[in-house]
Amino acid sequence: MGRPAITNGSVTFRAVDWEDRSRTMAEIFAQMRPGAARVAGADIILGMPLPLGQGARERPVNYVITTSGSYEALNAVAQAMMAAMRVNPGLIAPESDLELNKPELRVEVDRDRAADMGVQVSVVAAAIETMLGGRTVTRYKKNAEQYDVIVQTAPTGRTTPEDIDRIYVRGGAGEMIPLSSLVRVREAATPRELNHFGQRRAVSLKANLAPDYSLGEALVFMDRTAAQVLGPGDSTDLNGASREFRSSQGALGIVFLLALVFIFLVLAAQFESFVDPFVILLSVPLSMIGALLALQWTGGSLNVYSQIGLITLVGLITKHGILIVEFANQLRQQGRDTLEAVIESASLRLRPILMTTGAMVLGAVPLALATGAGAESRQQIGWVIVGGMSLGTLLTLFVVPVIYTLLARRRVPGERTEGETPAAGSVAHGSPADAAPGASS
Repeated sequence: MGRPAITNGSVTFRAVDWEDRSRTMAEIFAQMRPGAARVAGADIILGMPLPLGQGARERPVNYVITTSGSYEALNAVAQAMMAAMRVNPGLIAPESDLELNKPELRVEVDRDRAADMGVQVSVVAAAIETMLGGRTVTRYKKNAEQYDVIVQTAPTGRTTPEDIDRIYVRGGAGEMIPLSSLVRVREAATPRELNHFGQRRAVSLKANLAPDYSLGEALVFMDRTAAQVLGPGDSTDLNGASREFRSSQGALGIVFLLALVFIFLVLAAQFESFVDPFVILLSVPLSMIGALLALQWTGGSLNVYSQIGLITLVGLITKHGILIVEFANQLRQQGRDTLEAVIESASLRLRPILMTTGAMVLGAVPLALATGAGAESRQQIGWVIVGGMSLGTLLTLFVVPVIYTLLARRRVPGERTEGETPAAGSVAHGSPADAAPGASS
């Protein structure tokens, strides 16, 4: 048990180890939710702690609405958002942290009546503060320790609204006047917590995700719904896992671009050309198609783990293009025609390319088929590599030679023109494999 409050509480339990149970926590919660929904008068939220040390009450969807208006107006916007979230099957157990359910008593002073009886409003406020809230009037020392002396009604005398009838204040003529004749007491509900975000009044809308619903889709839905219900002075923001996801998306684009630029510059220096690196890097978008198709087929999503797999895939798949382009350039330097050189290059390099792809795919299969604790993260990386390398290799063997034929320069460094004598140590119209012993390949 934890977080005791007037209207809410929490219960934490620990599941048995992964190898000792046959169901995931998501499956266990799915079985418990119908029973929890049948509990009258209670809103039961089921969830488990997110990774990276986040609290048990955190949810993947953490959408923040801020306003410069009142909490009542903010609650109206939040309830409209909650109504839309409840009908979305991809969002499970939506909740709002702005709960107008904490009971309170509001005491309103009848100023006209108090003035007629010669009682100042400050006297009424001081009496309520002293009798109900307590006031420190002095301190005393005992055994070198100081203790506060607090004047306050006993706990049994300040538990019900009727206890105000037993509080008296002195009137202008010196008579004792019951406080109930000067004030009006009414019951009201107030927020349990007055949350702020960025120094503005705020409400956080949280929810879990259905197995086939990604966080990106959920945030798009929340943005679209907020655009329909937000009023003047309202704005939106993200927090928790949603904020990390949105920021990581922007960071992924930068990291991916820097990786491509770095590889392009290295290849440009190696081949002394800007065309050859472009042809080689065409294998990257082809492999991305395979990676995304694998994620969609397996029900994965574009998260931090799959993004790591995509960055890894860039370095793995470009090797195929390097093998084809580099060998084709060597053949052209020996006098081969561009089309003939690229066909022979793709044919002779087919075996090492397939061996490399097979090694990478077979090495990633254990990740893709992983089970046990943390398997979800390993599966994302594994399926990205398996899908990207498989389809990327298949398409690279056809697309790269075609683009190379269209964009290759008419001459490459060291290529002979018609009438030139073959350089020593090389054989005209022969592949590097056919060169004499000691010849350069």
